Amino acid sequence: MNNLFWDVTVIVLYFITIIGLGLYMGRREESMEDFALGGRKIPWWAVLASIIAAETSAATFLGIPAEGYRMQSALYVQLMLGTILARLIIAYIFIKPFYHYRVYTVYEFLEKRFGEKSRVAGSVIFLITRVLASGVRVYIAAVVLVVAWKFLTGASPTLEQYIVAISIMTLITCIYTMLGGIKAVIWTDLIQASVMFGGALVSLVVIVSLIPGGWESIKAGTNNFANFKIFSTGLHQEQNLYDAVMSILSQEYTIWAALLGYVFLVMSTHGADQDMVQRMLTATDYKRSRMSLILSGVADVPIALAFVTIGVFLYAYFQIVPDANLPRGENNEVVANEVFAYFIINKMPIGLRGLIIAGVFATAMGSLSAALNALATSCVKDFYAPYFKKDAGDKHYVFAARVFTFVFAVLMIIVASLSAYSVLHNPKLTIIPIALGILGYTYGSLLGMFLIGMLTKTRGNDFGNLIAIVCGFLTVLLLSGTVNALLGWLGLAPLPIPKIAFTWYVMFGSIVTFLVGLMFRTKR
Repeated sequence: MNNLFWDVTVIVLYFITIIGLGLYMGRREESMEDFALGGRKIPWWAVLASIIAAETSAATFLGIPAEGYRMQSALYVQLMLGTILARLIIAYIFIKPFYHYRVYTVYEFLEKRFGEKSRVAGSVIFLITRVLASGVRVYIAAVVLVVAWKFLTGASPTLEQYIVAISIMTLITCIYTMLGGIKAVIWTDLIQASVMFGGALVSLVVIVSLIPGGWESIKAGTNNFANFKIFSTGLHQEQNLYDAVMSILSQEYTIWAALLGYVFLVMSTHGADQDMVQRMLTATDYKRSRMSLILSGVADVPIALAFVTIGVFLYAYFQIVPDANLPRGENNEVVANEVFAYFIINKMPIGLRGLIIAGVFATAMGSLSAALNALATSCVKDFYAPYFKKDAGDKHYVFAARVFTFVFAVLMIIVASLSAYSVLHNPKLTIIPIALGILGYTYGSLLGMFLIGMLTKTRGNDFGNLIAIVCGFLTVLLLSGTVNALLGWLGLAPLPIPKIAFTWYVMFGSIVTFLVGLMFRTKR
């Protein structure tokens, strides 16, 4: 019990600090500009830290080590080349128009460019997709609490325990987000980003120090890093052109996916997603916002490398020090999503264990608070104010935003609980493909609509955009294998359509949406 005291103390101090800082920095929120944009007075370096914290969710802290453990390689890291390239495109094409129109939500840009229906369509896509994707990320953070329960009681985790853990973490985050607005989100993100990356570095040092034989044993446990590589073309010399293309499109982590597929994915999450763009709009001008965005992409490289290396080192550790109690699913297979959490709870030294658990909470709460604030802002500005309460004052809209913050927190609890149920019944599921795959189905259509608005002046309109969105969505349904899976479930023959990896969904969805949308002329 004395051992637990120090870990619990560290975690409690973290929660007190974050909640206290969030409420203090977000005090006196009396207008929607304060609640949603921090009065557009946030320093660029705080915006930078907030972007990093928001995109480095619990899916990163526990999900990327799961990818490293599963593959014993750092192939995931090559995707970061795509994230840098995508941010450069967003920085010099997207951000300035958002500042020019002084929008609260990026979907207001769609209304100014095309019309009301485009704004509504974009906002609906965001609201649904963000609740689903963020809900999945909440689930993975709850893994730590559940594994801790197993460590204390010896009992296998149950769905009920996941639901309790998910609810506790989501509601705590909801409190300071609901009361403090975007300023609470950004300033707590600054602390959370520091705790997160510090926790990752400490974890690497601890793994190396605990494994008998140190570095030599890590080499032995990975067969001298036989599978470790950062770049992969996904090609084989004997392949013809068609087979080569199909091989590239069917693989998640290749250099082609990084420089093509992932560029489109990041453009959608950082240029067309209110969750990420909202914090960029809090900077004093578009130049400072642009700098924050580009530097956050550069920072993603060492962050991704650190987390994927944790997974590789953990694989080596458990090869050298076998552990029969590793978390396993119904088929007795190791649940990769829970390996790092298991190591934290069972192997980390006292005190440091509390710090690393706080790091998991930091990543989860940083991305969750941002999502809740963005969802509430979009709901108020894109739906509540225009259609239900047109002439209300700022205080009323701030109150409404706080109510919607709580509503979306409840929805995320539901999604996270369903995610826990899915992984418990299928341990082979890893969280990164799930979290990014959800975005892939709809964000291609969303990005395509924004590209029409940003790259053309006379193409696209409300009617054409709706048709284009549907075409983009159907394209992803076909190429992802979803339609064929449904046909198989119905006992029907599959369509002769190849299946692509999740990293390519957004690219194909956005290209189809863009091309279809170009067929329609903007109405003046």
